[in-house]
Amino acid sequence: MAGKRRLTEQELALWQAVASTVAPLKRKRRKKDGSAKSKAGAAAVPPKTSEKTPAKPAPAPKAAKAPPPPKPAAVKPAPPPTLLTPSPIPGAMPGIDKRQGERFRRGQMPIEGKIDLHGRTQNEAHDALLHFIERAHKAGKRKLLVITGKGMTQGNAKVAKSGILKSLVPRWLNEPIFRLLVLAISQARPEHGGEGALYVLLKRIK
Repeated sequence: MAGKRRLTEQELALWQAVASTVAPLKRKRRKKDGSAKSKAGAAAVPPKTSEKTPAKPAPAPKAAKAPPPPKPAAVKPAPPPTLLTPSPIPGAMPGIDKRQGERFRRGQMPIEGKIDLHGRTQNEAHDALLHFIERAHKAGKRKLLVITGKGMTQGNAKVAKSGILKSLVPRWLNEPIFRLLVLAISQARPEHGGEGALYVLLKRIK
């Protein structure tokens, strides 16, 4: 087998001239290029977010209703004070023991003040009686005598007519303003005016 022929100088120069005009081909790097593209694709695609509807916030718990205020205990109204009468039942005067009540009713307690309401109008008699009792109570007196009068007869028929003050004074003495000071009343004994007068017992100063 004959050996290879060597190129002449002219042929070599021509080859070099042709070769200089040709750009060399680049090798394809499949694995690296593929991994790069996958990385680039992964970077380009944003991560999928959950498409589920966001959960609604739980409703705030309802404030517990405050318990209703306790109902005030029913307060029983105070019983009305016992009516003071000119003819009290012996031994049944409120606020007085039996022995003192009997002494008061029989006129055995000393009389420490007296007022005569004869000849006064109703308004004058009411005011005078109230001032008289207030002064006596302030002075520490206990038993008073109030003269009202027995009344009078009218016409020839001699019909008994009760005196106005005789019926009004016991009512006045039961008014709250008087009851603050008065403890008991009683018809006076004959020697002190009988049916035309009243004993009035005052409360002690506290």
